[in-house]
Amino acid sequence: MLFKQQAWLRQKLLVLGSLAVGSLLYLVARVGSLDRLQPICPIEGRFGARGQAEFPLRALQFKRGLLHEFRKGNASKEQVRLHDLVQQLPKAIIIGVRKGGTRALLEMLNLHPAVVKASQEIHFFDNDENYAKGIEWYRKKMPFSYPQQITIEKSPAYFITEEVPERIYKMNSSIKLLIIVREPTTRAISDYTQVLEGKERKNKTYYKFEKLAIDPNTCEVNTKYKAVRTSIYTKHLERWLKYFPIEQFHIVDGDRLITEPLPELQLVEKFLNLPPRISQYNLYFNATRGFYCLRFNIIFNKCLAGSKGRIHPEVDPSVITKLRKFFHPFNQKFYQITGRTLNWP
Repeated sequence: MLFKQQAWLRQKLLVLGSLAVGSLLYLVARVGSLDRLQPICPIEGRFGARGQAEFPLRALQFKRGLLHEFRKGNASKEQVRLHDLVQQLPKAIIIGVRKGGTRALLEMLNLHPAVVKASQEIHFFDNDENYAKGIEWYRKKMPFSYPQQITIEKSPAYFITEEVPERIYKMNSSIKLLIIVREPTTRAISDYTQVLEGKERKNKTYYKFEKLAIDPNTCEVNTKYKAVRTSIYTKHLERWLKYFPIEQFHIVDGDRLITEPLPELQLVEKFLNLPPRISQYNLYFNATRGFYCLRFNIIFNKCLAGSKGRIHPEVDPSVITKLRKFFHPFNQKFYQITGRTLNWP
């Protein structure tokens, strides 16, 4: 009888102990997730003057919880009304460049509690069929957010599509535009690698990069090849400058974002008139992936999709040299226009 009572007591203590540990872990996680949420974060500049529109960082809690339910379609209109949530047009757009790091930039900016991202590429301004659906269709594609937050979307095709600058200008002539670029030859090879992977998945053959990038008749760089043409950044930027002043653009160094993301993100915070909130705590290097991953709080981490960081095929060094020589004058002009010099060969 005594043995049974002791066994029962041990079992009871084990259950109570488990509950205590569980409660303690919850409190630790709760404190860790709210430590960034309690202060008041004033949005300055054109997003609200200091002292006039104060923004509670507790919004981050909703972004990870309630806003997730809205994205899944599980929230009611009453919940939208109660929490003062809206679907607003973006105040900033990542317009390119393809394979420059647009997804990484969007996800990293989403670390900021005053930023809400559109999860999917909307392709509103570069797609005639979508554009014909009107601006309200575009708005409805945006995530729910607080009025003081900044909604950001990214569609890399915007940068190289001729009609896009005028269309965005008609929506908002003062919008902030982000362009993330990588060394042009590296970007072109990355572009090729993504297409090659898609072909291989379908068991299709594809030309080698060298054959596409170099015109076999002239032995010169093939500017008709889209991957090469996209990397002539200054040609596309000049088209945008017909509608927007250079002050409305911010150039992000995509190569540096891979190796030293924090300084680049801090520059974007300043450009968007956001108080500095992204810190080294939010970024940790994943040695297995070879990339930085994101830490939102003590319990929520996120790494980019496995498709990021594909291994590039070996390319003839003479072709790389030829491409870099070709891009060099365009790069110099790009530096001159933007006021930002990048460490490209």
